[in-house]
Amino acid sequence: MNAFGFLRVSCVTPRVSVADPLANLKAILQALDLTAVRDSDVVVFPELCITSYTCADLFLQTTLQEATVFAVHELARAMAARPQLIVVGLPVAHENSLYNCAAAVHGGKVLGIVPKQFIPNYKEFYESRWFSGARGGEPSEIDFGGTRVPFGIDLLFEAGKAVVGIEICEDLWMPIPPSSFQAIAGANVLVNVSASNETIGKSAYRRDLVVGQSGRCIAAYAYSSAGPTESTTDLVFGGHCLIAENGSLVKESPRVGDGQPLNRETYAITADVDLQRLQSDRQFTTSFDDCVRHLPAPYRRIPFTLRTAMTGLQRTVPATPFVPQANAELHRRCAEIFGIQQSALAKRLERVSGSLNIGVSGGLDSTLALLAAVKTCDLLGRDRTTVRGLTMPGFGTTPETQRNAVDLMQHLKISHETIDIRELCLESFRALSHSPFGIDCTKLTVSQLQSQLQQLPDDKRTDLVFENVQARLRTFLLMSRGFVLGTGDLSESALGWSTYNGDHMSMYNPNGSIPKTLVRFLVEYVAEHEFSGAVRDTLLSIAQTPISPELLPLSAEGKIAQSTEQSLGPYELHDFFLYHFIRGGCSPEKILFLSRSAKFSVPYSREQIASVLRTFYRRFFSNQFKRTCVPDGPKVGSVSLSPRGDWRMPTDAEATLWLKSLE
Repeated sequence: MNAFGFLRVSCVTPRVSVADPLANLKAILQALDLTAVRDSDVVVFPELCITSYTCADLFLQTTLQEATVFAVHELARAMAARPQLIVVGLPVAHENSLYNCAAAVHGGKVLGIVPKQFIPNYKEFYESRWFSGARGGEPSEIDFGGTRVPFGIDLLFEAGKAVVGIEICEDLWMPIPPSSFQAIAGANVLVNVSASNETIGKSAYRRDLVVGQSGRCIAAYAYSSAGPTESTTDLVFGGHCLIAENGSLVKESPRVGDGQPLNRETYAITADVDLQRLQSDRQFTTSFDDCVRHLPAPYRRIPFTLRTAMTGLQRTVPATPFVPQANAELHRRCAEIFGIQQSALAKRLERVSGSLNIGVSGGLDSTLALLAAVKTCDLLGRDRTTVRGLTMPGFGTTPETQRNAVDLMQHLKISHETIDIRELCLESFRALSHSPFGIDCTKLTVSQLQSQLQQLPDDKRTDLVFENVQARLRTFLLMSRGFVLGTGDLSESALGWSTYNGDHMSMYNPNGSIPKTLVRFLVEYVAEHEFSGAVRDTLLSIAQTPISPELLPLSAEGKIAQSTEQSLGPYELHDFFLYHFIRGGCSPEKILFLSRSAKFSVPYSREQIASVLRTFYRRFFSNQFKRTCVPDGPKVGSVSLSPRGDWRMPTDAEATLWLKSLE
């Protein structure tokens, strides 16, 4: 486990020999020497792997039982020097009962033994012929080969932030799995030693169980199942191993019947689970601790130690966490978000009479909001002309973006108009006695001012009043007409990249919780799936437009000179930071650590990433005053900055602690 709370977990499916504990011990020791397993903190083996699951009446043989005890003690002795918690399945005899158990081995000894609670005895299962189900009244300790070992269904194993709970196969398939109580009692790593046979469709259900239980318990869940070398008779065991974390599948092994070449040798999967994030998620979910009152009894915690260093990171860290990597999942995500936008806007429009006004710049954000408005009108059976688009070219507008804006409004058959705001801006500068960029404009025409502005050197292109006047005039023109649909996105809100009471304000904003890195994909998705012909072509053209507020003068060549990403840093970095800061509660150091494992669109240096992260924190903290008063808009994902819901932050909070961490 490392300093950022990552715990390395392996699930192993070993080659087994039926009713031969010594051969199985050898296979387990060989598995523990695999490169993928050697550095793991917790290693999980299948149910009854010491003997094999399919011993049947041989389980009742004293010879097999004694060999099992010997093999487990030999395992503990052999692994005494390695700081790993090893969980193996085995039968355990005590007095008049035989239990299907999991033993936790660490530091040269057996730390504890957890018996199975729910014994299947239906269809292909026949376990109650041999095993007794644990009910909680069992002795707290048993003699295990001359050693007193903690025993019971109330055991948890604790090493620092890692608290491990163990359940066995069928336990998970019950209405209230033991792992649910273990999680309530503090376990954040749940392991399952299993022998689940393969039948058609069962693997998908098994996967759903594991992933779902990890989500309900806000925990990591490691599931290791017996493989194809189990004696079959009537059954085939698939060797399905799964590692999940809070409702997401982190790693999955091959299995019998998945279309891949059959592997009858030992194999393993390994992944790092984020205990720090799980703790943050549990703290956010304040109802989680309300379940404590339902615990049937207190749990005993058995301490063990883990190494404090970890090499690398055995975990996929998406560079764009808001954007699914698989095309099919990305399309599903886009369809879902666009549907949420329409549904939310439809409810608002039912309460609004008259036209729906929107500023259309030819950029991505306004395009997405316009598409949502048009499709919502279609949904409600309203004429698209009730949407009134207004494009307002200013001193930073290019002919290309203006043409895209006009073409899109025409193709969508909405009401539309163009108002050149430059003359109004010039009058405002004069009224304010303001000389934009030091240029005396009292006697200049718009074209003369435009010409002089385009000759400005790069180091002179800073004038906040010049930008504010344009942004607020656009909002003034829109709001003077009635109900206004906003266009700003989540990333802009996080960075405060808006003019207060300018593009910052509207009557409703369907884009408010959509990050910038996802907006382009949404526009492309709608282009491909909702439209065709000229509309589709225009949308795809807009998707390639550089991101810019177009508030600063054009270059001498008439091109966009104000690139948002040149000013702030790449949006893919800001969205990466935003996700891990808000969703994971990560520290600056942890965000930098995660960034080293992410494959961004271009290679960024560590210095560049740290510099942009400093920009992110400074802007995020200093611009809360803008987020405190933003219009309504639908929440679409797990990260939202609405002051009425997900993010409530004092306006005058200091960023000092976060920035100091980056020094």
